[in-house]
Amino acid sequence: MFNETINFIKTLYPQAVDIPLHKPLFIGNEKKYLEECVDSTFVSSAGKFVEQIELKIAQYTGANYAIATSSGTSALHISLLMSGVHHENEVITQPLTFIATCNAISYCGAKPIFIDVDKETLGLSPEALQSFLEKNTIFKGQQCINKNTGKVIKACIPMHTFGHSCRISEILEICSKYNITLIEDAAESLGSFYKERHTGTFGSLGAISFNGNKIITAGGGGCIITNDINLAKRAKHLTTTAKVPHKWEYNHDMVGYNYRMPNLNAALLLAQLENLEVFLKNKRETALAYENFFSGKDLYFIKEPENSKSNYWLNTVILKDREHRDLFLAETNAKGIGTRPIWTLMHKLAIFDKCQSGDLINSKWLEERVVNIPSSVTEV
Repeated sequence: MFNETINFIKTLYPQAVDIPLHKPLFIGNEKKYLEECVDSTFVSSAGKFVEQIELKIAQYTGANYAIATSSGTSALHISLLMSGVHHENEVITQPLTFIATCNAISYCGAKPIFIDVDKETLGLSPEALQSFLEKNTIFKGQQCINKNTGKVIKACIPMHTFGHSCRISEILEICSKYNITLIEDAAESLGSFYKERHTGTFGSLGAISFNGNKIITAGGGGCIITNDINLAKRAKHLTTTAKVPHKWEYNHDMVGYNYRMPNLNAALLLAQLENLEVFLKNKRETALAYENFFSGKDLYFIKEPENSKSNYWLNTVILKDREHRDLFLAETNAKGIGTRPIWTLMHKLAIFDKCQSGDLINSKWLEERVVNIPSSVTEV
């Protein structure tokens, strides 16, 4: 049934026997920098590559500061802690997200509230957010209180899904009105912009991932970006075990976390970052090829939303219904083509099924139809 699509995907990746969903590409200084790192003996949490990557990520995104971390999840966790989130709080997010978003909320002892997404962006809907807050909250003592639970809604974490920006400036305006801290889950969106501004720089804090399947990788790792010098200093302190600087004494002034990115990973990441623009150009060309191929067909290809420029991290199609989705997944994977459905909605997982939710019509509709298709950088 989907042979034409399968054959087209094979033309994009003609040298592959099996075509993965997304694999890293190493065409630059990766080996050189890794050897240099090994020769220096600074392969752990200290070294020049960590310092360089923090500087260059900040420069690229336009943020004032970047703090390298061990993962995107740890970047979210620290961002929530610095926003004052604790067990008596709630955090608004979207149900259509990778579980790391909700895990980070849970690490703080807080509970997520699930608000619907836009079909066009796959990210948190400003209208759904505004509607929920109007109906379910009161504003007291400069705090947004959930009338149903009596708890403070402390933060909001929208995600830029698959590299497509949500309508983040509208979400920021709503959060500002309700005194809710905005933290962007930009794990998937390095190289994506909304209204010519990089994702992750609209909120107080943004979290980026450099996992092995991201547009550039450190093998693992992530980072926090922010424009606030005090938040940046505190993030660096918390992620490095809260150790008070001293040449030989070990003094820690608060409970900290060993969320440091090793210099070895930073060396790999620096080489990857040097080719980011090459990767972005290639991925946009692949996305355009997909868009042209799917035009007029039953499968709808998700294009970058209005006012945005996407990194097209994972190319995405929408099928007619769940039956067609499952058939597409079965046929493509049987032919060695890596496709996958979107995540199970968070509110359906047993660990979050008691959490409050808004009207999730779009999220449920998308869950039954969305499939990611091969998105690796092709030969460059």
